Amino acid sequence: MDASLFQIHPAAAEPIYRQMVEQSRRMIASGQLAAGDALPSVREVAAHHAINPMTVSKAYSLLEMEGLLERHRGKGMVVAAQRGKVKSQSARLDLIDPAIQALAKQAGELELPASIVIARLKEFLEK
Repeated sequence: MDASLFQIHPAAAEPIYRQMVEQSRRMIASGQLAAGDALPSVREVAAHHAINPMTVSKAYSLLEMEGLLERHRGKGMVVAAQRGKVKSQSARLDLIDPAIQALAKQAGELELPASIVIARLKEFLEK
């Protein structure tokens, strides 16, 4: 697995380790990461994104505690077998509800019509 697996945004309000955890959850839920798939090493991710290795380690440890990842000697972190199943569409939609709620709140605060926001969202989804 390539270290560019993660899209890290250092200037974002969300801490980097949380970005990694949330992205991993979504990739596992959608089947982009299947049971047994190896994740890039802590060193690879840290070097690729120029971040502290402890940040990557923290993200991996949280995912391991959730049962999404497991450590394999010689292979590093891999997607856990029992949790590597693709979730239903409804369960995957639940994972993006917080982002949609935040978008709806911001659009309301900016007094943007729903039709314009939906059209813009559709543009991003089709990219």
